[in-house]
Amino acid sequence: MTETEVVKFGVIGCGGIADRRTIPEGIIPAKKAKLVAVMGIGEERVKEVARKYGVKKYYLNEEDLLKDREVDAVYIATPNYLHAKQAIAAANAGKHILCEKPLALTVEDCEDVIVACRKNNVKLQVGFMMRFHACHQKALQMIKQGLIGQPVMGRAQLTCWYPEIPGAWRQNPELGGGGALMDMGIHCIDLLRMFFGEVVEVSAFTDTITFSYPVEDTSIVTLKFDNNTYGIVDNFFNIPDAAAQNRLEIYGTKGCILADGTIGQESTGKLKVYIEEEERGYDASQRRKTIGLREITPEPVNMYKAEIEHFIKCIREDLEPMNSGFEALKNLKVVLAAYESSKTKRRVILD
Repeated sequence: MTETEVVKFGVIGCGGIADRRTIPEGIIPAKKAKLVAVMGIGEERVKEVARKYGVKKYYLNEEDLLKDREVDAVYIATPNYLHAKQAIAAANAGKHILCEKPLALTVEDCEDVIVACRKNNVKLQVGFMMRFHACHQKALQMIKQGLIGQPVMGRAQLTCWYPEIPGAWRQNPELGGGGALMDMGIHCIDLLRMFFGEVVEVSAFTDTITFSYPVEDTSIVTLKFDNNTYGIVDNFFNIPDAAAQNRLEIYGTKGCILADGTIGQESTGKLKVYIEEEERGYDASQRRKTIGLREITPEPVNMYKAEIEHFIKCIREDLEPMNSGFEALKNLKVVLAAYESSKTKRRVILD
């Protein structure tokens, strides 16, 4: 694909997050992207989405969309249990793939998707869009620069109010693969992995303490990373949205980074950075170290637009996406280890 070519997208699963965020904030405004086809299971709803975005072609099954020669890449935003099957079909049809998280519900299915994409020489990117948040990229830069010293601990929190809803696939373990941890915690795990590296040990509690659905509404996971940093990931479906703080906290030997309003679907927020500073005296004996506060508000970057433009860059320049299939596989392994830990009431060591 040349530098001047536009990447033409088809969307598999055009309701939900696709219609709320990724199409209007990502595909439509992204440079060198064009939406050419949408697919969903309800004809009236699919036609409505097609009209909304001025798309002439709509389909009621992914097989027909994947036969469309105009489509270069697909964005998969269907219920979790369909991701692996649809991604493999897309790879076999020669389409580049941006798939919502999780890439699959099992390690084996994740690996099968990765193999299919390699075999067919198509790019695979997974929807961990929070990596692209301007505040998260700034925090990563400060960590790499050593401004907070040795990283010691990080906490990522994402919660919401999600009561019983008849027919909701996220509340069915066979369709969603889990509850608060699988749906929201996987994003938090991905962020902490971006900051600290690979997870080597996991210990977790998951439970359903408020609602009656068969997935967890409560989850707390503790992580140990290969650089001896520790992490906490807490996710709840039973805290009102207005009360949810959705915190990101990163602590080190020289200070900390606290993010306000950055974890979630919004691209706004700011950082409070407490960093060790040296007060100068008349001689060395009079110098002392203090902690100074900086407030940082990076220029906002829409995460969904950045995600799409990064995907396009990887297609055009033959690059490995930042949030590749391998990253998605690592995130899933941590989530599954957390479920195992909660079930067995033991720590789980990762390979």
